[in-house]
Amino acid sequence: MTTATDTANLARTEAVTLLGKQVCARIDHWRSKFPDGPQGQRSAIIQALFTVQESGTGWLSTAQMDAVASYLDVPPVWVYEVATFYSMLETAAVGKHKISICTNISCMLRGAQDTVAYVEKKLGIKLGETTADGRITLKIEEECVAACIGAPVMIVDGHYHEHLTPERIDVILAGLSEPTEHAGPGKQD
Repeated sequence: MTTATDTANLARTEAVTLLGKQVCARIDHWRSKFPDGPQGQRSAIIQALFTVQESGTGWLSTAQMDAVASYLDVPPVWVYEVATFYSMLETAAVGKHKISICTNISCMLRGAQDTVAYVEKKLGIKLGETTADGRITLKIEEECVAACIGAPVMIVDGHYHEHLTPERIDVILAGLSEPTEHAGPGKQD
């Protein structure tokens, strides 16, 4: 007779197969930083998802999210909630470079709508779209990025770019023509 423990162990084994041993080791590293039990497992979800995303195609498939849920032994809905809430997590294919433009009040008052229009025209795409060559995704409206003093602000591959002007935007976008490695969140220029 199959027990609930047997089923959970099988699901965890399948998760390791899908995610890979190295990714699971990194998830374990983050998991160890939280208390034992369901709340600790829940706390590890965001870092687990980010680890999976950065280790693969740059976005999270449903199968990967389900594997994270199995690996952490949490309900899949907890994982889906986190994956769809945080703008740094992608649940659909995106370009090599991701651009987010803050349109919240401080940036709006300092010309964010003009910044959005300029970038859209320059790239030939609208918010939420990816260039035909798959190079750049212009993310759907970004909420406040906590850099109000530097408004208007955009984040490119985790790097904050402040006090934007058309000329400055041109330089930033030109720098995306060469392949770069993902820099990670929170970097500033």
